[in-house]
Amino acid sequence: MSGAYDESAMSDETTDSFWEVGNYKRTVKRIEDGHRLCNDMMSCIQERAKIEKSYAQQLTDWSKRWRQLVERGPQYGTLERAWVALMTEAEKVSELHQEVKNNLLNEDLEKVKNWQKEAYHKQMMGGFRETKEAEEGFRKAQKPWAKKLKELETAKKTYHMSCKEEKIASTRESNSKGEASVTSDQQKKLQEKLDKCKNDVQKAKEKYEKSLDELSKCTPQYMENMEVVFEQCQQFEEKRLNFLREVFLDIKRHLNLTESQSYAAVYRELERSIASASAQEDLKWFSNVHGPGMHMNWPQFEEFNPELSHSINKKEKVKRNHDGVTLTQVTHAVDQGTPQTAYRGSVSSYEKNQQCSAEWSDDEQPPAAQTASETNGSGNNLFEEESKGVRVRALYDYEGQEQDELTFKAGENHQSKPVRPILPFWDW
Repeated sequence: MSGAYDESAMSDETTDSFWEVGNYKRTVKRIEDGHRLCNDMMSCIQERAKIEKSYAQQLTDWSKRWRQLVERGPQYGTLERAWVALMTEAEKVSELHQEVKNNLLNEDLEKVKNWQKEAYHKQMMGGFRETKEAEEGFRKAQKPWAKKLKELETAKKTYHMSCKEEKIASTRESNSKGEASVTSDQQKKLQEKLDKCKNDVQKAKEKYEKSLDELSKCTPQYMENMEVVFEQCQQFEEKRLNFLREVFLDIKRHLNLTESQSYAAVYRELERSIASASAQEDLKWFSNVHGPGMHMNWPQFEEFNPELSHSINKKEKVKRNHDGVTLTQVTHAVDQGTPQTAYRGSVSSYEKNQQCSAEWSDDEQPPAAQTASETNGSGNNLFEEESKGVRVRALYDYEGQEQDELTFKAGENHQSKPVRPILPFWDW
């Protein structure tokens, strides 16, 4: 009997099996995890919606800024329209991403929120009704088997302890036979102790085997009851998994703009706008508007017309000296130093040495006289002010060719000496 006993059997071998007592708690915990995962899903959707909103706003801001820059810039014609089409694309895509944001929040998030509310029912004392029902179902299914298992563990422990005592008694009895100091009475008692231990081991073994048999008979029913509750939990979890899969597909449908007809139309329109750009058409337009294609009133012979002798039929012109030198940005020096409107009777915007016809006909009123009349009310006042001298600022270097002309360097300010009014040659 002692040879059949192994001390290693005393160590309790525990496993992580579902069938172990209490290991059903992981299945119960999955229910609470499902509720938390719904919250995580809603947070995930909210963050993505925030990204979509931000991107849509950035597209709008970008489009607004660059539309203004392009429209105010020097680009023209069909290529300008193609460039602006990029802004139109951004605006339409911005609207689509704003729609994605709305779908995520108004459809997907609300769908998860409503399903969670219907699937999980909170209790007054905390937790969920579904968790409590699963917990009670597993505990009820496991209770009979757990009771038999406890009896088995007790019987097993008793049997192992009996085997240990029997082994000790056998060792003592064997050792006493070789010792002269052990009396016959002592030898007899050791033998009786050994016989009693052997008898206890046999009884414990029988009880242990009986408990194991009863547990084995109880195991099939235990497994069936546990599987029933587990299958209920599986069905509940299956609903959650299928639901979230459906939500993922909805999210994918909302995010995947490539499947949207509106999104495809945006880029079809953009491609048409870009493809319609024509360099030849733009060059032709520029030539007609700013180049040789412009209309020109070429000079023609005109008969004298007395009725038009005192009218101005051309743009304001000025009398230029023989080499085309003029002054610009002429201002009057008044007593308070307040700048006044410049007298432009002999002022031109042409640069030095640029030759251009600037004469007026005998029938036209000199621009100087006209400007003076409009500015000061009468030509005499202007001439009086001109006789006092004016402050001038040179735009370029010039060396006076006559006694009444100034010599100056570019950027210099001068108080000119009194000069005679510039009059038409017929008044000199």
